[in-house]
Amino acid sequence: MSHNDHAALPDIRRTILLNAPIQKVWDTVSTSEGIAAWFMPNDFQPVLGFEFSINAEQYGTSYCKVTELDPPYRLAFTWGKDWGISFDLKDVGGKTEFTLTHAGWGAEQTTEFGESHKVVRDRMDHGWEAFVLPRLAKLVEA
Repeated sequence: MSHNDHAALPDIRRTILLNAPIQKVWDTVSTSEGIAAWFMPNDFQPVLGFEFSINAEQYGTSYCKVTELDPPYRLAFTWGKDWGISFDLKDVGGKTEFTLTHAGWGAEQTTEFGESHKVVRDRMDHGWEAFVLPRLAKLVEA
């Protein structure tokens, strides 16, 4: 444990209600084609322990690993050296409550690409809210 470990930044957590059944949402967030359509190109497979990569365009390729898989309710994976991503799905009367959590932020840390977590966290928080989750909604509600 380093002395900076207490300087964590809060997880990004975003919850949206999707007008789509849980299985449709699950199929869109737990397959390579689905994830590519609303997030980023990848070679994901829904297998516990599976190692895959996400191509984050100008930020290069990030290496990831599936850490939790509970269809159709929860998927979690590591992203790069610090982050953990989880997707939690809940059936709400035929609609789906979808919660994205992006954890692993440290005030003193930098990404593999040499950027401060503080800066990247704000950018990512905005990106999830403004771009990524709306793309997911548009896709599953079509």
